[in-house]
Amino acid sequence: MLQKKVCMVGAFATGKTSLVARYVHSIFSDNYQTTVGVKIDKKTINYRGKELNLILWDLYGEDEFQKVRMSYLRGSSAYLLVVDVTRYNTLEKAFSLQNRVEETIGKVPFILVINKSDLTDEWEIDKAEIEKLEQKGWIIIQTSAKTGQGVEEVFETIAQKILEG
Repeated sequence: MLQKKVCMVGAFATGKTSLVARYVHSIFSDNYQTTVGVKIDKKTINYRGKELNLILWDLYGEDEFQKVRMSYLRGSSAYLLVVDVTRYNTLEKAFSLQNRVEETIGKVPFILVINKSDLTDEWEIDKAEIEKLEQKGWIIIQTSAKTGQGVEEVFETIAQKILEG
C-alpha cells in the first residue's frame, strides 16, 4: 500500500489538530490544547481504486516566540497550510510559512485551508483576497472542523494531488 506524509502547517490555534481529529476520528472538541512538537495520525483512503495511507503530521503552531522546525517537513509529499479566517494575521503567517516550506522541501502540492468558516460574523479575511490567491493558482478550501464542512474535501483533494503527481 502506498504511504504518503502530509504535514499540517500554520500559526498557533488555527485548528490544525481539530481538522485532523474531525477527519480521522470524526470528533470535535471545544477544548483548546496546544500541540507540543508533532502529533502523528494515519488514515487509509481509497481514491479511484487505489489505497493510500495518509500519514498526517500535525505540527505545533507557529507564533512570535517559536518558529516551526522545517526539519519536520522532510519527506512530505504535500502539506496543508491552515489559517483561521477570524484572524487576518494567520494568513500573513501562512505566506511566510509557505515560502519557508518551499525553500526546505521544494514545490510539493499544498492547499490553503481557510478554517473556522462557520464563524461568518467574525471573518477578517475577505472574499476578494481569497479570489486573488485562487487567480495565482492556489487551491483554497473553506472548512469548519466544528461542523465538518469541507474537511473530507481537503484530504480527498490533497490525496488526488499526491497520486496525480
